[in-house]
Amino acid sequence: MQAILDHLTNTLIEAGTNKQLLCIHGGRSKDFYGNPQALHPPKLDLTPYQGILDYEPSELVITARAGTRMQDLEKTLNDQGQMLAFEPPCFNLSTTLGGCVAAGLSGPRRAYAGAVRDYVLGVKLLDGKGNVLSFGGRVMKNVAGYDVSRLMVGAMGTLGVLLEISLKVLPRPASERTLGFQVAMNKAIAIMRECAGSPLPVSATCFVDNHLYIRLSGAESAIRAAHGKLGGEWLSDDMHFWNAIRHHTHPFFTMKSMLWRLSVKATTPPLSLPGTQMIEWGGALRWLAMDEHDCHPAVIRDLASSAGGHATLFYGDKTVAPVFHPLSPALLTLHRRLKDQFDPAGILNPQRMYTEL
Repeated sequence: MQAILDHLTNTLIEAGTNKQLLCIHGGRSKDFYGNPQALHPPKLDLTPYQGILDYEPSELVITARAGTRMQDLEKTLNDQGQMLAFEPPCFNLSTTLGGCVAAGLSGPRRAYAGAVRDYVLGVKLLDGKGNVLSFGGRVMKNVAGYDVSRLMVGAMGTLGVLLEISLKVLPRPASERTLGFQVAMNKAIAIMRECAGSPLPVSATCFVDNHLYIRLSGAESAIRAAHGKLGGEWLSDDMHFWNAIRHHTHPFFTMKSMLWRLSVKATTPPLSLPGTQMIEWGGALRWLAMDEHDCHPAVIRDLASSAGGHATLFYGDKTVAPVFHPLSPALLTLHRRLKDQFDPAGILNPQRMYTEL
């Protein structure tokens, strides 16, 4: 692996010297996500830099190289009865750990167990000048002060080339079962809100196709008690359902030509928008599937802003609107300062996040 690391380092140094733009990628499962890179810069492939470096199940920490496939990492955890609690979506079998952290996407359990950044303990990376930098560590007590390692979560590779990541893991629940309800959207949001304010063992919620699904995780006795309070019918093949929501293989995600991802306050009432909606995270995540001419992007973003959140064009025609919600002048200035520190020549994943950077 040292030869691969030397190659990556030398490539970064040479690219920085010549101001040669680079496109960082792993399994390329998320090439659709983010702004397109119009200049088609040379690719920097991280997939050869793979492998689990350290895993102590009793310590609930795993460290692996960025090119490690998520299916391999999660199989290792599953064999020990453990899991990545944020349930990252893997859009195909080639999804890598580096891509998972760089995209910063979390799955159905996120609202109840935390997001990707909550589980990143430390990272090793190459900055835009080819320097190897390490932040954080492999235990929680190392994550103090300015938590630079978590800056890399969701940065889309614009601040550095991830090499190694240490993650906190959790034991798998003793039992999991899912309740289903046939309800209207406003009623589904009300039930989600009630669940959030009660000590029920809820680990995921999803409203789709006029049905609300509530996953319960924990001791069997707690799950039975929650069923008695909530009612509903048991879903027979709930593992298949939640995997389809997590990995976006559910028919909802491909039913229209555009998919918007709206993060809003969980208490937000049903959004008056055309298209078809799916709701996750107790009401805080609203997916909107629509065709290109159903609604102007500015209307969607204004509505998301008024609901205390933002809207991302997850996939579809990227020429109709910027992929990510426009930043305020203050936030844009902060992003520019970070970019200048980590990648002063501006060579890493140009325009992948914001075209202004």
